[in-house]
Amino acid sequence: MTKADLVDLIYERVGSSKKEACDVVEAVFAIIRDSLRHGQKVKISGFGTFLVNQKHARRGRNPQTGEPITIDSRRVLSFKPSQVLKERVNNGTKPSPEV
Repeated sequence: MTKADLVDLIYERVGSSKKEACDVVEAVFAIIRDSLRHGQKVKISGFGTFLVNQKHARRGRNPQTGEPITIDSRRVLSFKPSQVLKERVNNGTKPSPEV
């Protein structure tokens, strides 16, 4: 699903114009993005939680040469789905095998 698909679904279900639907999607993403950028946790009830974790610098190896290197510290985004979302996704049905 793409951002354009979300805009189309909001347009169809809410009945607003496509421009308004696009503005809503952009505004929601901007709010989430800005909150995460400032280190805040974003919890959406019934969906899940987005949060930013700090990874410390650590030693690693260059896979091509085997030479030891230092991997810089960084911030990583993680998502933890809610139990409600997990149940709805799984819904007691097994995924069909791909052909």
